Amino acid sequence: MITENLTGSSSRQLRAELLSAVKALKTHITDQNMYAAGLYWKKGARVKKNSEADVRNKEADLNRVWKDMADCRLCRLGETRHNLVFGDGDPHARVVFVGEAPGADEDQQGLPFVGRAGQLLTKIIEAMGMSRKNVYICNILKCRPPQNRNPLPEEISVCEPFLKRQLEIIKPEIICALGTFAAKTLLKTEVPITVLRGRFHSYEGIKLMPTYHPAYLLRNPSAKKLVWEDVQLIMKELQN
Repeated sequence: MITENLTGSSSRQLRAELLSAVKALKTHITDQNMYAAGLYWKKGARVKKNSEADVRNKEADLNRVWKDMADCRLCRLGETRHNLVFGDGDPHARVVFVGEAPGADEDQQGLPFVGRAGQLLTKIIEAMGMSRKNVYICNILKCRPPQNRNPLPEEISVCEPFLKRQLEIIKPEIICALGTFAAKTLLKTEVPITVLRGRFHSYEGIKLMPTYHPAYLLRNPSAKKLVWEDVQLIMKELQN
């Protein structure tokens, strides 16, 4: 054997080193097998790894929903819009932000939350330690109501199924409902946002946090403190 010509002390040291190397090799092989299976360890927690195929599938599924409504004329908003505002962000986002409807800037660019309210939302997301590319952002309505009026019930009823399909594809851990219409539509309630905010609710088994819309914060800066309290609860939940 390799240890025949070694002293007892040297032999024991060599055995210990060999055992350590074998243990490390076994750990490496286990980790590689877990990674290949789509799982890996991160800070002691088992985390799902998104395969490239899975990412492509979700992108393709979302694209199919977009194509299904690209020429939508189910309500009158389809006749007045410049651009359909479908959604934007990571198909594998852990958090989805849902607003009520596009505004003038969104209607022109075809992207959600790009105006003043959108700039504030971006700051909120960055304060949470994320970026817009790490989350997904969309609205209840995909077309701008004239003069930014409130969404009508019939408009919500024909547009909501597309939102449901988006959420079913993305499967986020948390939904942040921005404003009254988003919260009431998703939770099927008439309870005011002042009562709903500050705690998690459930939407199709997904945790949902209602909070004030960024446009409301532009008019009422004092409410920023309350929104920060709400997003801190989201941040804490994401760490669990």
